[in-house]
Amino acid sequence: MLQETTNAPAPGGDAAAALSQMGVDHLINEMVTNPGQHVVQWVVALTLILMSVMSIYWIVVNLLKNVNLRRRGDAVVTTFWETTNAQDAIRYMEEQPRSEPFSKIALDAAQAAAHHQQSEGSRLVESLNRSEFVDRALRQGVTRESMRLESGLTVLASIGATAPFVGLLGTVWGIYGALIRLGAGGQASIDAVAGPVGEALIMTAFGLFVAIPAVLGYNFFVRLNRITNNKFDTFAHDLHDFFATGSRVGEVPVKR
Repeated sequence: MLQETTNAPAPGGDAAAALSQMGVDHLINEMVTNPGQHVVQWVVALTLILMSVMSIYWIVVNLLKNVNLRRRGDAVVTTFWETTNAQDAIRYMEEQPRSEPFSKIALDAAQAAAHHQQSEGSRLVESLNRSEFVDRALRQGVTRESMRLESGLTVLASIGATAPFVGLLGTVWGIYGALIRLGAGGQASIDAVAGPVGEALIMTAFGLFVAIPAVLGYNFFVRLNRITNNKFDTFAHDLHDFFATGSRVGEVPVKR
């Protein structure tokens, strides 16, 4: 008696086929081969790539900015106070790069003090004394430099908050499309279900991959900026005392 043969698939065949359809390379191949069926996925992918580039750009820019600030800021402040001649100290501040914030704050205070002195007898001097005029200039300078420190942080915060949802949009739309195709084809095997669903979940992973560095970078730079702003305030207070009274509060005269 002859043994009947069947065309049944080998055990595990469906699972192997499903696994082969769940990779990133398969998803890219599907998007390139059938772009009309993956319009939303293309929009999501390009949006996340743009977000990733912007996130990396602002992380690098802020990192370099903070490194230069740490390297030059303390030296600028120390040199200013160690320079015995006020004119030499101001000249040194004028020689600093435009991106150096401490020198710009000091120049604001010096210009305000000089302007107030030149306006003796005017209505300006009658309405604001020297201390108040210098204080206003310092507040404006500190606010301006603090705002410059925050450049790019809004972008990082927005990317960190929205990138996961952009990826989730690609996932939801991918699963929806997979269910539509399953209903039209009438197939419910593991390779027909797991492959499209796995591909769709890649978009969520991509969104998290973009969001996590942005969130970490935002928190890191917010912490650094808080420390720098405290240094701005301390320096501004000392500058106010110096230009309003002629000496720093607590300054001990050097005995010769």
